[in-house]
Amino acid sequence: MSHVFKDVVGQEALKKRLIQSVQSERISHDQLFSGPEGTGKLALAIAYAQYISCRNRNETDSCGVCPSCHKYNKLAHPDLHFVFPIFNPKGQKPISDDFIGQWREMVLKDPYFDLGSWLTFIEAENAQGMIYERESDSIYKKLNLKSFESEFKVMIIWLPEKMHTACSNKLLKLIEEPPNKTLFILITEDEEDVISTIRSRAQLIKFPFIDKDSIKDALLKFDDIDRELIPDAVHLANGNYIKAKTYLNPGDDEQFYFQKFQEMMRQAYKREVLEQIQWAEEMAKIGRDRQKAFFAFALRMIREYFVLNMKQSSLVYLNQKEKAWGKQFAPFINERNIVPFFNEFEKGITHISWNGNPRIIFLDTALRMVRLIKR
Repeated sequence: MSHVFKDVVGQEALKKRLIQSVQSERISHDQLFSGPEGTGKLALAIAYAQYISCRNRNETDSCGVCPSCHKYNKLAHPDLHFVFPIFNPKGQKPISDDFIGQWREMVLKDPYFDLGSWLTFIEAENAQGMIYERESDSIYKKLNLKSFESEFKVMIIWLPEKMHTACSNKLLKLIEEPPNKTLFILITEDEEDVISTIRSRAQLIKFPFIDKDSIKDALLKFDDIDRELIPDAVHLANGNYIKAKTYLNPGDDEQFYFQKFQEMMRQAYKREVLEQIQWAEEMAKIGRDRQKAFFAFALRMIREYFVLNMKQSSLVYLNQKEKAWGKQFAPFINERNIVPFFNEFEKGITHISWNGNPRIIFLDTALRMVRLIKR
């Protein structure tokens, strides 16, 4: 897959802004691409870096064929560097470069993916994705070298909110006094979790949700999909291109979360305590990032089933399977229990983030569902 502006889904205003910064030679050395998941931040960051490096760029895009673009097409340009969350196999002290082969494979296949998909791809299992302190030494070494071919050295840091505090503090010093002709692009989905001293020094570029027409046009380019599903996919996506693709081709995680949500609610309704204990044991083994993702999924389900119960079908964002199950389940989500449900799942995310015991957290959540579902 090429990495030119025309291949980035939507975001036309941001493309023009970034192109203008290059043409006017006003490239800020530290930029924070911030916005919701599925809005194309990584795709646009790579297209922007390629445009900066391209030897024959025009007014709207990279040429795609010069030696620099050829290297970008393989994500193998010597002046392009990546940092991203990884996990720590026992007895090792890894950095992003130890996973660069898998990273290139994942991004070249499709630059629209989330953290859960990445951790599954590198077989992190129960581990949380993290950018370790040791990464800062690698960043220093790379950026203190002279650029090989391009005018700028580019360092793309995906999800800096996952960065160890010590690494963030070392990186801050580099951002404050950057080597000449260095560009940092930090890509975040949780701006508030990026340390404030880095945020305050970066040029903030806010990513809105992608417009519906752009998502529709992108989906129409796929050959192996049911085109009759595209209108529903665009509606369900609500501006998130990853969600649109997932609707047309559900991933293993989405199906797993829905199955576990169904089990949790069914066991709560039937007051099956032994099954709830077993359910909590299973959920305790899936890794903290997936545990938080499950609670976020449960929050979305509760919101959607409440809206479905309120007979506001045009505002419902459920796929066909979720909607079919909701015909029986939605009546249990009402104005008396919607807020307590939300509170429980948000509390679950918080407690997992605080490294609480997942077995206790999930069992506590499951038992509280018994009381709430009967309201």
